[in-house]
Amino acid sequence: MAASLQPACLDLHFAGKHPPPLKHTNATFLRCVSSPNFPEPDSPDANLTKDQRKVVRIAWEKIVRWSRSLRAKAKTDVLERTRKVVVLGGGSFGTAMAAHVAGRKEGLEVNMLVRDSFVCESINKNHRNCKYFPEHKLPENVIATTDAKAALLDADYCLHAVPVQFSSLFLEGISDYVDPGLPFISLSKGLELNTLRMMSQIIPTALKNPRQPFVALSGPSFALELMNNLPTAMVVASKDKKLANAVQQLLASSYLRINTSSDVTGVEIAGALKNVLAIAAGIVDGMQLGNNSMAALVSQGCSEIRWLATKMGAKPTTITGLSGTGDIMLTCFVNLSRNRTVGVRLGSGETLDEILSSMNQVAEGVATAGAVIALAQKYNVKLPVLTAVAKIIDNELTPTKAVLELMSLPQVEEV
Repeated sequence: MAASLQPACLDLHFAGKHPPPLKHTNATFLRCVSSPNFPEPDSPDANLTKDQRKVVRIAWEKIVRWSRSLRAKAKTDVLERTRKVVVLGGGSFGTAMAAHVAGRKEGLEVNMLVRDSFVCESINKNHRNCKYFPEHKLPENVIATTDAKAALLDADYCLHAVPVQFSSLFLEGISDYVDPGLPFISLSKGLELNTLRMMSQIIPTALKNPRQPFVALSGPSFALELMNNLPTAMVVASKDKKLANAVQQLLASSYLRINTSSDVTGVEIAGALKNVLAIAAGIVDGMQLGNNSMAALVSQGCSEIRWLATKMGAKPTTITGLSGTGDIMLTCFVNLSRNRTVGVRLGSGETLDEILSSMNQVAEGVATAGAVIALAQKYNVKLPVLTAVAKIIDNELTPTKAVLELMSLPQVEEV
């Protein structure tokens, strides 16, 4: 959703619709601000005048009425028809999405296909994922199993939460049990290291079904905050508009907004590259280089992601949206980010082997970094920051040397 608030005019885009225009014109607002009694912004009396309050009140009331009207017309038939959802993977985000979907409908069966028999037993007996969320109770309609055939039998939707680098082998192993019409909703972010493929390419290839329905789910979303039902917004992207709308109905709730997009490439490539940029942001923090350098680095990284993504056919608006800038901000600036944590520790002097051996979750940016550079060479795009991360991960460049080299790059005109 893109929104811009002008003095007396609201232009709010949602699902291709606009709220009704305000009756007050810009001239009304300009009369307010041009009044000799209008206080300076820094003055202690810089409160809204009566006319200004009226403009704001009417604007807000129109937004609320428009929102309620659309919500009243929202379809719920997809959720009503859905009987079973399968989640592939028992990690933190897969668990959070399983809990979320299960909470959407009491009679909905949510099967989690997990590898660890101990985690499986913990979910079924105690309704807790003892490895990732030992203090969070899962809905009773979340059921874990290690049996792929049982998990996938009669499923209406599949949430794929297996790390990218393990997805091909995993999917090939269960392909005999996957219905060719089962929609796959990918939660995995990254690029396959050797092939440079995204999940939209990995899933149909591994399942030997080029027509396997596919949706990418992405956006700024930490699993812990989803588990705590904190307000979150994400994007579902599919070339099949009806499928994207159906998944929107399935997942959207009072605390989870789901926007739709047809730009699968943009959503996926932004989700992959932001993990590499988050490592760079963590390195800056670990080296204690300050806020100025952090802002410069992340803004440069955003440009690099846009350069590559648009060369690959993505829409620039996707890169500045929830699945692009939104996810980048969350991953680069918040300590819950696994990839940022890897960067902080690298910047503090630890080796990559030390860091990875102490982690119980996958930081996709580590594997993705090398693939990103290969992809950049394929599309003839220079990515200084992301390339530096790949060199640091390969132990061919120190963080200190990388900073010196990046600061010595030619001064250029912004594009």
